[in-house]
Amino acid sequence: MSTSITEITPEQTWGLRQRVMWPNKPLDYVKLSADQHGKHYGLWQNDNLVSVVSLFINGHEAQFRKLATEVIEQGNGFGSSLLSFAMEQAQANGVKKIWCNARLDKISFYKDFGLELTNETYEKDGVDYVIMEKAIMN
Repeated sequence: MSTSITEITPEQTWGLRQRVMWPNKPLDYVKLSADQHGKHYGLWQNDNLVSVVSLFINGHEAQFRKLATEVIEQGNGFGSSLLSFAMEQAQANGVKKIWCNARLDKISFYKDFGLELTNETYEKDGVDYVIMEKAIMN
């Protein structure tokens, strides 16, 4: 089994985002207005795109968004590998803080990467989120 991580286009993320995160919503629902300004990474298993994440750098801060791994491939470490890669990219670009909007059922996953809970929470279409963040030492 051969895996690789490459930079991909925003359009390449949309199908996987939609299938994994919002399967009952139309494809347009997972498109971000900021997509054209981000860096998008995909983890490939052989020739199949199995995990995606989008990284948005703004000065010394970065947000990663829409981390999604094919449901049948979850638990195989693909999302972890891709998130580690995105965090390395952020650090290489001088980012001092990285953050995300975490679904409540994914908090323990993000804690494994050193992200900490903030007091900022919100709800979107029946899903509860909390903002998590991590300081990055360069």
